[in-house]
Amino acid sequence: MANIKSAKKRVLVNQAKAANNKARNTALKTAIKKANTAIETNADDKEVAVKEAVKKIDQAANHHLIHKNCAARKKSNLVSKLNKA
Repeated sequence: MANIKSAKKRVLVNQAKAANNKARNTALKTAIKKANTAIETNADDKEVAVKEAVKKIDQAANHHLIHKNCAARKKSNLVSKLNKA
């Protein structure tokens, strides 16, 4: 642990931010997996699942968890899978 007061605070802030980022990443991956599963099983709510996944992808891009081009690619892949199904 650091000795300087500001360094101690940075450690605590970084821990909090890491926890938030991990939660957001987990939610993102879960939403994408649910959407892919819904598309593959031809579920009735596949459009809703894809819409929710796109929302999570946009949120992740806005919070700088993923790059905007990565977000665009992920959204494009989901929508194209949905249109093919």
